[in-house]
Amino acid sequence: MEFIGYLAACLMGIVLGVIGGGGSILTVPILVYLMGVAPDTATGYSLLIVGLTAAFGAIRYFRQGLIDVPASLAFAAPSIAAVYLTRAFLMPNIPDQLMTSPFVISKNVAIMVFFALLMLSSAALMLKKAYKQQKADAAGETPDATDENAKANWPLIMLEGAVVGIVTGILGAGGGFLIIPALVLFMGMPMQKAVGASLFIIALKSLIGFIGDIQAGIEIAMPMIPLMLVATFVGMFLSTSIASKLDSKSLQKIFAYFTLVIAIVIITKELL
Repeated sequence: MEFIGYLAACLMGIVLGVIGGGGSILTVPILVYLMGVAPDTATGYSLLIVGLTAAFGAIRYFRQGLIDVPASLAFAAPSIAAVYLTRAFLMPNIPDQLMTSPFVISKNVAIMVFFALLMLSSAALMLKKAYKQQKADAAGETPDATDENAKANWPLIMLEGAVVGIVTGILGAGGGFLIIPALVLFMGMPMQKAVGASLFIIALKSLIGFIGDIQAGIEIAMPMIPLMLVATFVGMFLSTSIASKLDSKSLQKIFAYFTLVIAIVIITKELL
């Protein structure tokens, strides 16, 4: 089962490199279902794995001029603060049993179900936008121009960043499935630039968030975590040739459907 987990980690790196967020969605399920790690611990390991892998990918996008650093930092700053505080202080104080009557809900089950519900919401938003754009193209309508600096609602962007930081801290995902819709929908950022910005933001907040885990006393599983990192880096390297062959609209649909499928799998696994 662990060998399958490492293969899945390679796939995770490919997906993260292509769509900027799906890799972080895969990390926790891989650690929980294939590597046998408890969900609360898996969320911490996920921050380290995804953060380092995203940093590797962000360097490539930066060299191609596909990262809007000022916009990314406006989103990242409140997100970094929120994820650090969540990992260092909130998560260690959440009880293992959230409810015991009339039925039992554990902390670990709640994490996975919450994870899946947010993924479903994100997928729905992205698919709505993608098919609205497809309908406009079929009708020969000219899409609205996107002036990122003029249309960006900066207070809303920063609020969204803080919310994503809290969610990232709870779930251990890089948050690309929330960051990318925010950048695309609220800032009018093209999908490829949103992917690059997402990797940059994920790297910053995930690695800083993991510092909170270190302070809370997390122990690194050896040699599993180093091997997972090697597998994801291999996948990220392979993603280079794949990403260059897909346009922005294709990336957006792939991202949305991928998120939808993983969410359904998690809900089925946890509740049925």
